[in-house]
Amino acid sequence: MLEGLRIIGPKMAEIVEQARTLAPDGKVGVHCWRGGERSASVAWLLEKAGFQEVIVLKRGYKSFRERVLASLSLSWVLEVLGGYTGTGKTELLGLLRQEGEQIVDLEGLAHHKGSSFGGIGEKVQPTTEHFENLLWDALSQLDPGRSIWVEDESQLVGHVKIPDPFFAQMRSRTVHFIDMPVEQRAARLVKDYGDFPEEELAAATLRIQKRLGPQHAKEALEALKTGDLHRVALIMLTYYDKTYARGLAARDPKKTRILPAGECSHQQLALKLLEHERSKNH
Repeated sequence: MLEGLRIIGPKMAEIVEQARTLAPDGKVGVHCWRGGERSASVAWLLEKAGFQEVIVLKRGYKSFRERVLASLSLSWVLEVLGGYTGTGKTELLGLLRQEGEQIVDLEGLAHHKGSSFGGIGEKVQPTTEHFENLLWDALSQLDPGRSIWVEDESQLVGHVKIPDPFFAQMRSRTVHFIDMPVEQRAARLVKDYGDFPEEELAAATLRIQKRLGPQHAKEALEALKTGDLHRVALIMLTYYDKTYARGLAARDPKKTRILPAGECSHQQLALKLLEHERSKNH
């Protein structure tokens, strides 16, 4: 303890001020790389400074990370929810959760919806390492013996990478593909993104202009200027549908379950997914 205090002594006031900024509720966690005197000393200091709850990570962050990575390599009972952009998969996951199903919202953890437009309106993304920690935390709260629903994703969600072992499991499991008409999906995109500033939508379009092609990019930007957001959405879906279709084609076709959406509400789609899930367990 004494050695730890010698190390942190000159920085005591700064440490307390930073801790109060980061944890205004008085609850804070402290760790070293391997666990040791420094974290114990800082914990003692914060307790003396009046923090209500100070937790020390035993054996340090290195041990914690080893546990995280080992956990993400375990075999999980995954059910993958797929569908082209604009299908409303995140909403479906929420409805499944309301019905008692276990879900992990990968896009929610990554603060990104996956496409070039996916960061608009979102918080700053975590690092890939912190995302792994958040994913571990989400999984650790679930029953590993029951199915866990996740959304079908590319391995990169914005700049965050889904861990290799977990992503490999996602790609090998059955995908429940919600087949929804393009007009419905375009309408949803307009609803989801239509209120964001034009300059942010234009910047997202420019980020993928090479992949869209110069003519499609120009048409999308012109439609954006005139406020024809439905047209913008249709142009974007032409590109994103092709991209998703390539990923879907790489899967085992025997593990792709097509679920026609038609005029079904998301509540009805959720019930269909639940019926399938429950039929497997009987």
